[in-house]
Amino acid sequence: MRSVSEIASPSSCWTLAANIGLNTNILEVNLINLILVLGILFYYGKGVLINISENRERTILSTIQDAEGRHKEATEKLMGARTRLKQAKLKADEIRINGLTQMDKEQRNLVDAADEDSRRLEDSKNYTIRFEKQRAIEQVRQQVSRLASERALESLKSRLDKDLHLRVIDYHIGLLGAMGSLSN
Repeated sequence: MRSVSEIASPSSCWTLAANIGLNTNILEVNLINLILVLGILFYYGKGVLINISENRERTILSTIQDAEGRHKEATEKLMGARTRLKQAKLKADEIRINGLTQMDKEQRNLVDAADEDSRRLEDSKNYTIRFEKQRAIEQVRQQVSRLASERALESLKSRLDKDLHLRVIDYHIGLLGAMGSLSN
């Protein structure tokens, strides 16, 4: 295994300083070797650590920005959904109120129509009763008139003889003559 000093400097340099060496045993490391190793690690590892740190920072910032964007989008969607829900509730209330109003109106119209039909039926019944009463009265009048005419005719036939008949004719001729003399 190669030591850190062999990696850090070429082996030609070690020939000159043969008595100087790096001790890789961690328990036997002296302060100079430790500082030297940490310095090399710091010098070469600084760029790698900075790159890793910067990449990690960019990734975290990108993730945070993405999360904030999604949060903002979700908040906007939530507000839109709440607005639509509120509008839907208002529309539902409006439809319910319109339905109840329409139902009351239809109920009143049905009651009014039933009352009107009842009134018309009552009027029709009363008209029919009056009509039938008038017809019955007219029939009774016709029968009474016919019976009276028949009785009068029978009475006249039984009382009318030739003498009475001649007297009635003479009487009427006299009346006609009197009317004729008045008109002249």
